[in-house]
Amino acid sequence: MRARASTAAGWMRGNRLGLLLTAALVGVGAGLGAVAFRYLIFGFTWLASGHSTFGQQGRVDSAHLPWLGWGVFVVMPVLGGLLYGPLIYRFAREARGHGVPEVMIAVAENGGRIRPQVSVVKALASALCIGTGGSVGREGPIVQIGSALASAVGQWMRMPENRLRVLVACGAAGGISATFNAPITGVFFGVELILRELSINAILPVMLSAMLADVISRLFFGSGAFFTGLPHDLVLGHAYNYLLVAVLAVVAALIGLAFSKMLYGIEDVCDRLWRNRPEWARPAVGGVVLGLLLLALPQLYGVGYPVMYRATAGDYTLWFLIVLTFGKMVATGLTIGIGGSGGVFGPSLIIGATSGMAFGEIVDHVFGTSAGQPALYAIVGMGAVFAAAARGPLTALASVVETTGDFTLTLPVMLAVAISTTISRVLSHGTIYTTKLIRRGTDIDRPTARHVFDALTVADAVHPFPAPIDTARTTDAAGRDSNAALERLLGPVTHTREPQALFANDSLAQALRQLVLYGRDGLPVLSTDGQHLDGWVNNQNVLRTVARRLAADEPDIAAAQRSAEWADPHAGDAEHDRGTQLAGYKIVEHTLAADTPASGRALSEIAWPPGHLPVSVLHQRRLVAPDPRLRLSAGDRISVLTPIEPGEHDRAD
Repeated sequence: MRARASTAAGWMRGNRLGLLLTAALVGVGAGLGAVAFRYLIFGFTWLASGHSTFGQQGRVDSAHLPWLGWGVFVVMPVLGGLLYGPLIYRFAREARGHGVPEVMIAVAENGGRIRPQVSVVKALASALCIGTGGSVGREGPIVQIGSALASAVGQWMRMPENRLRVLVACGAAGGISATFNAPITGVFFGVELILRELSINAILPVMLSAMLADVISRLFFGSGAFFTGLPHDLVLGHAYNYLLVAVLAVVAALIGLAFSKMLYGIEDVCDRLWRNRPEWARPAVGGVVLGLLLLALPQLYGVGYPVMYRATAGDYTLWFLIVLTFGKMVATGLTIGIGGSGGVFGPSLIIGATSGMAFGEIVDHVFGTSAGQPALYAIVGMGAVFAAAARGPLTALASVVETTGDFTLTLPVMLAVAISTTISRVLSHGTIYTTKLIRRGTDIDRPTARHVFDALTVADAVHPFPAPIDTARTTDAAGRDSNAALERLLGPVTHTREPQALFANDSLAQALRQLVLYGRDGLPVLSTDGQHLDGWVNNQNVLRTVARRLAADEPDIAAAQRSAEWADPHAGDAEHDRGTQLAGYKIVEHTLAADTPASGRALSEIAWPPGHLPVSVLHQRRLVAPDPRLRLSAGDRISVLTPIEPGEHDRAD
């Protein structure tokens, strides 16, 4: 059974169709994860309040704990913090916060590797946080959940890094698609914000994942537009109203930037106040402050979409819309600052809707009905604020049009998104997502050319064997005698190790990491399906191949600032894992002495035992390929790929 799974994984890893099938699997998983996560939020909200949604009604008692009265708004954030604080601290500290930056850094700097347990911890912690009053969104967590699931599948299949990054984007796209019932938004989010590049090899699997995730979501929640409570069939009455949309875009850009600044400013204050105290207790203690804010403004409880519906329906006065706008900024920043877990996508849409509605009320008072309905400006503001905060114009445009189902607003939303994104780029380098990384020393928006180490694969650098070796073949009983004969010929064994193999389609960046860690004289190279040993690769092969490409293309490669393992205290274990171990073989090193029979003979003159293959020679202090014409001398160190004898269980040293 294990052999069949390994064969299937090898085919999926090396075949282009295999990437699409894996993306389909990721899409289904992300869709089911999004459904489960939404039900988790509903469940924890009901347990805490006795209602499926809570807060938009104002100060009401919990149906389960009526004796608490309004105190439920203070007690629930504290109880939630007592549960998710230790959970995050103990099992996955990268599950704290809004999640998307952790996915971005995994794709940009860590080859798409995310620890598998992140998906479970993030789902539980974020659902607890939101259900007990955390004023954050569910979209960021589902992005991290879907991405962690995709990364786990890809790592299990030993996908090369270039494909693993695409799979992580597939997981993010599937999560957004299933959450918003918006597959186009999911595709743009995965490509524009996570993968940050547009290529045909990436767009097809991302589209497939987003489509399948949305199909799964529709089976549970229906096929209607996500924001069913927003007004529809809104149109601009006159062409000159586009000038008002442009003015709104400027205001929304400033609000989006203010939201980002406030988010990290509040987090800094919380860090200073909580310095040198146990992090697991931070959400519970900070929950008291969050609870007092919710008591003053209960509409900030949880995700808050019902409040957005009431705002666009005209149920709130102008001053209260302004209070909700800045109150949501503070509440989201405070939830993240005290160590909560949740996203900022949803809050940015709510902030855009309330501020846009306030703008619409103002222009309605000034210009009358000719300015159009105030709700129109609320919906345009949703896209403009998110575009300014996240600097994802395509995602912002698609999210507003798809989630409202109102395609008549495409042109005003497009104008507002373009203006707000431009202003955001002029006034701020980092976004609400990338600022978290910049503050820790990594700028994924830095200008770089295509990295040659990621563009080339091991197949470009491998020194091929005379003929491929079937990895499934077994050794015969003469193996022990062959090893003894080899010792008499080459001298005593000075070192033995079990080799870590590379796949032919692994990137040279991945190969170089493995060579530094485990390949003093090189590593064997497996075919993409894992069925054959194709050759040997060492540091010199890699660097020589890179040098040839640089000389041919002369790219302008900027110096890249690589970030260390800041998000995960054990990130090194994931990034520098032992990789794929080559079963059935060991690498035996012999150091030739002056009286060794092989000394003075060419490699072609040596009768190598069956199955034994020289792979590298340290000759006169230079590591060289095993050229048959190479004449060995005393002091040379030769590495031989040797089959493990039947019954040999001792691990190499």
